[in-house]
Amino acid sequence: MIWPEPQKQKKMSCLKCLKYTMCVVNFIFFLCGAAIFGLGIYMSTTFKYLSLFPSLSAMNLANGLYIIGIFVTCVSFLGFLGALKENRCLLISFFILLFLLMLAELTVACLLLLYENEIDSFIETELKDSLKKVKTEGGGGVNTTIDWNVIQKTFDCCGVNNASDWETLPSSCKLAQTGCYSKLKNAIENNLLGTGITVIIICSIEVLGMCFSMTLFCHITKSGLGYK
Repeated sequence: MIWPEPQKQKKMSCLKCLKYTMCVVNFIFFLCGAAIFGLGIYMSTTFKYLSLFPSLSAMNLANGLYIIGIFVTCVSFLGFLGALKENRCLLISFFILLFLLMLAELTVACLLLLYENEIDSFIETELKDSLKKVKTEGGGGVNTTIDWNVIQKTFDCCGVNNASDWETLPSSCKLAQTGCYSKLKNAIENNLLGTGITVIIICSIEVLGMCFSMTLFCHITKSGLGYK
């Protein structure tokens, strides 16, 4: 199809606008990913015990920030470079990664809803095992997976269910009576709405990113609509 010259110029202007919009947005996300990765490094060096679950000690906050930071920087770099260089391979790779990420997010959300009771029981069991290990090994509320002093000061709580979980109360929960399990559960429930809104916003951004990348990919492949 041969486009009239004014209409063709309008098309090319829209594509250029889309191209540079993708470049700017992906560059911002690249910086955010680098900041998240840096935060993970900071937390791993500042806070030694960041995992709530003894059986899943590798799944701590610092490692989570590492993974998120690396993934965000890599994906945003693909999108930035693919749009800037008009590279179809990079654009389709960017699209596929965003699509897989959205599928993973939806899968995790469904699993959390389906196995809510099992996850709740798992968290309580892990907290009890961690506290038992602390009392067995000593260390003032610290073991190789979790610093109970930090948890109790952060959530203003004591023990798993209440202060009676401790044989000798640590200084971090002298005035607290409520157990950390109930405080942690309430904190999660109170932030469900905010978490849901955040997930919706992230998914919306991912959908827009996929639409932009596929639009560029399709138009670049058309000889009459390619632009430099």
